Amino acid sequence: MESQLDLVQEMYRLVEAANAKKIQLRAIGGLAVETHNKTKHPLFKREFADLDFCVPLKQRREFEAFMPEVGYVPHKQFNVLNGDQRQIYYHNPSEMKVDIFVGHFEMCHRIPLEERLNADPITIPLAELFLSKVQIIELNRKDAFDLTSILLNNKTGEGDNETINLKILAQLGSADWGLYKTTSLNLDKIEAMLQKNEIPLNDEEKALVIGRINDIRRTFAEMPKPMAWQLRDRVGTRVKWYIEVEEVQR
Repeated sequence: MESQLDLVQEMYRLVEAANAKKIQLRAIGGLAVETHNKTKHPLFKREFADLDFCVPLKQRREFEAFMPEVGYVPHKQFNVLNGDQRQIYYHNPSEMKVDIFVGHFEMCHRIPLEERLNADPITIPLAELFLSKVQIIELNRKDAFDLTSILLNNKTGEGDNETINLKILAQLGSADWGLYKTTSLNLDKIEAMLQKNEIPLNDEEKALVIGRINDIRRTFAEMPKPMAWQLRDRVGTRVKWYIEVEEVQR
């Protein structure tokens, strides 16, 4: 397995090589979160096992030709069956896995990305990166720390430059009650973990993170709520509101 340093270098190498071909390849997942850990806070230091990216559906064919050129072989069976939504590649020397989301990110909830990949030069936009982590139903410690890292290191507000774009959160939360609900539940979990010191930040850092959590809550409270959203809200969690995620077999 490659070292963490190699993985960081490989992420940048692939993004730059894709840029040279005018392919919008953007990082997602733990390494993307680390890219926005501007303070290099020691609490969030960890090892990374693989790489995750998103690419536009409209560039699927160019991307499939590109990957073998940069040293990756496709998981042929998986890619044939799922290639318009998700693809898997392996790095020839190390067998490291690369997971590719095509046009959108979908696990417990679907997050559209097709028209948003130019917002950041290396990763998917911060709002969507935040949502890709907060949409996890069974939030584990690593995911909670990733979310805290995003909230600590990046302001909430308008626009995408080092900012969790509240307009995008409102837009996607308004369109998808389930995504709004899971996000709200997980923000409550993060706040509770901070209060219990399960995420050991100092008081100033805690206040900053909780302030940004409250910004997102306020955004959800004030966003438009279409009739379909309101009807789904009445049903609430009595009916399952998320997608069951299946593990991808190697």
